[in-house]
Amino acid sequence: MKKNLNVIQINGLRGLLISGMIVACLCAGFVVFPGWVFMHLWNYSFKYLNAQYMLTVPNIGLIQGILLWGMIAVTYFTFRKNKFIVCVKTPQGLSDEELKSVFADLKDQAKEEMIIKSMLKAREAELKLKSEQSDEMLKDEQSSSDEDKQHLDI
Repeated sequence: MKKNLNVIQINGLRGLLISGMIVACLCAGFVVFPGWVFMHLWNYSFKYLNAQYMLTVPNIGLIQGILLWGMIAVTYFTFRKNKFIVCVKTPQGLSDEELKSVFADLKDQAKEEMIIKSMLKAREAELKLKSEQSDEMLKDEQSSSDEDKQHLDI
């Protein structure tokens, strides 16, 4: 099995629907629409030839228009001067220098994350200390107000 194989992952029903929509749009844009255009061009152009020269050229439907479009596209790609080449190759691995730079970046990010984590812990401790102090102040105020009430009751 190849290690450098690119895989497209489709997760769940949403992924299936999106991939189906992509395929449908590509078919509509590159197959059905040009077939529809060629169907109308054929029917429009031979409508007047039928009337003028008494030719009996039948009208075509959408499927025949798609076939006509396919024949024209295949003929074009077959006889054009510049050849149409599709080349698919696996990506090359990183060189040693690139790997070293990537690992250096990862180490820097890890150091930054440690600093951020320590800052967050210090902030949490500070907030906890402030909340404890405010709780103590509230208790002191309540106890002093209770003492004042007792002095007033006496």
